[in-house]
Amino acid sequence: MAEYINIRGQSIEVVASDPANPTIGQIWYNSTSNTLKGGGVTTAGVWATGNNMNTARWGMGSTGTQTAAIGAAGEGPPNLNATEEYDGTSWTTVTNYPAILQFAAATGPQTASLFFGGSPPPSIVTGLTNEYNGSTFTTSNPLNTGRSQLKGGGTQTAALGFGGYLGPPGATGVTEEYDGTSWANNPTGLNTARYSFGGAGTQTAALAFGGSLPGPAATGVTEEYDGSTWVSGNNMNTARSYLGGCGTQTAALGFSGYIPPPTTTATEEYDGTSWTSVNPMSTGRLGLGNAGTQASALGFGGYVPIMFNLTEEWNGAGSPETKTITAS
Repeated sequence: MAEYINIRGQSIEVVASDPANPTIGQIWYNSTSNTLKGGGVTTAGVWATGNNMNTARWGMGSTGTQTAAIGAAGEGPPNLNATEEYDGTSWTTVTNYPAILQFAAATGPQTASLFFGGSPPPSIVTGLTNEYNGSTFTTSNPLNTGRSQLKGGGTQTAALGFGGYLGPPGATGVTEEYDGTSWANNPTGLNTARYSFGGAGTQTAALAFGGSLPGPAATGVTEEYDGSTWVSGNNMNTARSYLGGCGTQTAALGFSGYIPPPTTTATEEYDGTSWTSVNPMSTGRLGLGNAGTQASALGFGGYVPIMFNLTEEWNGAGSPETKTITAS
């Protein structure tokens, strides 16, 4: 077997700490831990612990990426309007959301995001819509159907809002499209009315999965939206509500949630046809914030049986990682 010393000689980099972003195949010697290390890739997706949020809560509006996420409002207790941004390492408290509420939907990148709907006490639901530009919130035209526990997809100028909770009589499948100014109803709503479900995708290629039906029942039903109609897809392996979800219609991630009665740590990937169970989260919770993609996601906050400020980062199979090299 060829030895590294015969291939590359003795020119191995010596460092006191591991490189922050090593390239695949890069080799170095860590003089602090006295170990030989290298840059590789993961063979299976895994969750890793990140730094905690400043304020523990659940039911946030949340969106963005793993390295540029935002979570706004939620329930603390008490109900909150605090907003926090994540930069891939830590959370920073920024401009307060314009209303105290919980269970709003959000979509778009951190610096050009859209928040809509929710439950502001003492009201059951609202259609309130706010655009965020990275520093301030600006109120826009409201949803036609006020509701909470809905989901969204798309961008600040081409968004989709679907499903949700109306209060009595309960769940709705109403779907609305936002053009950067106002909301328009699509005559075709979700086939299965529900709330507290997972969502992903864009205005013309969205995904709805899991959620709550009338009563305590949770579902694993999946539906795909093509810009005009919703069609049924294959069910999730673990039916649940109040779960996290992100990604696209053909590459989505669903994680944690409420079965009921316990929470679950189950994580699943969707490939546009079916769901596959992968490595679970470390801490099961419901109503957690979510951001990112199937390959690089973020789960934060949540509830059970107390409010959480925990953050977990998901790195899918094939993601870069630092490996310790040992003799074999």
